[in-house]
Amino acid sequence: MTLQRQFSIFLVVGFTAAVLHYGVLIALVEVFAWGAVPASLAGYVAGGVVSYGMNRTHTYASDRPHEEAGWRFILVAAVGFGLTYAFIYLFHEIAGLQYVLAQILTTGVVLFWSFLAHKIFTFRA
Repeated sequence: MTLQRQFSIFLVVGFTAAVLHYGVLIALVEVFAWGAVPASLAGYVAGGVVSYGMNRTHTYASDRPHEEAGWRFILVAAVGFGLTYAFIYLFHEIAGLQYVLAQILTTGVVLFWSFLAHKIFTFRA
């Protein structure tokens, strides 16, 4: 599979995970009055669950056993979690951007980290 095709599939999978992430984020902020940072992190975890299965099957077509891919995914996701925390905090709490806009910018940063790390580390045969 070409890198361009693989990244395109990654974007579709990421969009699906992002819909869940943003849904959790907005619901927690607007309905349950959570702060944007913890709500974003909860959304990241929810999206991550969807992301693992879909990326393993569709983006990377990995046959790496779950025992290997799982812990690798968690490690990459933990870095992504830290990046999400740092950037949503920076954009929303420090720069004062509206939380959804801050999340959009954060998603852009974390997207490239996740694609490369999963391609090179998590799902590589």
